[in-house]
Amino acid sequence: MNPADPLSMSAAQMAAALRAGTITSRALVDAHVARIEAVNPRINAVVQTRYEAARAEADAADRRLRQTTDKSALPPLLGVPCTLKENFAFAGYPQVSGLVARRAAIADRDAPTVARLRAAGAIALGFTNTPELCMWMETHNRVYGRTGNAYDAAHTAGGSSGGEGAIIGAGGSPFGLGADVGGSIRFPAFFNGVFGHKPTPGIVPNTGQHPLPEGAMNHNCVTGPIARRAEDLWPLLNILAGPDGQDPVCSAGALKGDPARVRLDRLRILSLPDNGRRRVAGDLREAQQRAANWLAAQGRGLHVPRLRPLRSSFEIWSALMQEAQPQPFAAQLGQGRRIPVLREFLKWGAGASAHTLPALVLAAIESLPMPHGRYARLGRELREALIDAIGDDGVLLFPPYTRAAPRHNWPMATPFDFAYCGIFNVLGFPVTQVPLGLNRRGLPLGVQVVGIPGNDAVTIAVAQALEKQFGGWVMPNSPTRAE
Repeated sequence: MNPADPLSMSAAQMAAALRAGTITSRALVDAHVARIEAVNPRINAVVQTRYEAARAEADAADRRLRQTTDKSALPPLLGVPCTLKENFAFAGYPQVSGLVARRAAIADRDAPTVARLRAAGAIALGFTNTPELCMWMETHNRVYGRTGNAYDAAHTAGGSSGGEGAIIGAGGSPFGLGADVGGSIRFPAFFNGVFGHKPTPGIVPNTGQHPLPEGAMNHNCVTGPIARRAEDLWPLLNILAGPDGQDPVCSAGALKGDPARVRLDRLRILSLPDNGRRRVAGDLREAQQRAANWLAAQGRGLHVPRLRPLRSSFEIWSALMQEAQPQPFAAQLGQGRRIPVLREFLKWGAGASAHTLPALVLAAIESLPMPHGRYARLGRELREALIDAIGDDGVLLFPPYTRAAPRHNWPMATPFDFAYCGIFNVLGFPVTQVPLGLNRRGLPLGVQVVGIPGNDAVTIAVAQALEKQFGGWVMPNSPTRAE
């Protein structure tokens, strides 16, 4: 990493350089805009831009930086550029969420998380692509098209925060805002070689998204940061955290601990190579094992727990989502009125449907009979077993998926593999996704670091340690240290 290169700097480094007067906000914004313009024709990650507004905000930030004597009184992210997932409301800009019926939707106010980032001084450069209504692990819709991977555009960028992951992985943004109901922060972070944090439910409000999680779904769906550098995750989480008076789950929003105070030598390291049902590719298993061995050497050894219910991760996710979901997905696609799924399948076959195939498949399978009660009970048992196994002084390393970023459409052939991430949504655990170099094909490897509810600081501390040891994010087409 070249610390003087704006496209390699963390948000924290940018903020420090701005206060020291060694760089200007306008220079940071211009550098990232130039990078977006260079890579976006290939990956289609940023689907709406506000470059001129961003430049004006950067100029205003530079004036404020020059005129302020006490720099400690300035907002923490003053003058730092970023991007935002398009399904978060930003006043005056589209909030389409990949749905053709919402092509003309314009937000009339900022989502609370967006408002908090702006109040902290962050400058939004643009808004990034999602799947249709953010409900698939590939980013593709009939409004904005398909997003490609930062390292190979023929491969998936993940979803639903795929645009965020891709543009951050490509060097076009230091951080962004994502949301995660089944891996939607962690898949894009993994596939594009950057960091992502799925917080403990109730810390960050979901208000201002579309589709808007309602009721108990605010427990399964969480909002969190994606970043090129691990050191930004905790400060961003602190900015985003806190009740907004609207999200019923986010009533306290209290963060506990501090990554700086976490001692690796006192941590118990647990690692599982797979979920016992779907095997994981050798390169991904080996990368996780390297990370596990190194962490174990720093701490209290390596443990391999026995957690057989993980075999039923998809069924548990489906059951607990069903318990929490107030509105069927088919009705969400119709904006409150259930779409005729069979008719839409026929139209899709003729190339005439406004919906994508994954969205129609999800709408169809949600009505299939399943013994939800049994799997909901199994999920609650698994939650307690995981809390006991990990404990307050441990973390679990777990694969984010069965393989590195597959080619476009291939996830449809193994649709239940997303449960490697999704299981931790319905169980309510914080998870930090950590990059671990590139494989022989130049695609990112990585691992999930899982902690018990409330231990966000612990998983982020482990992410920071792994970044120092294994190198973290690698700019596409540059060398990496894999071990």
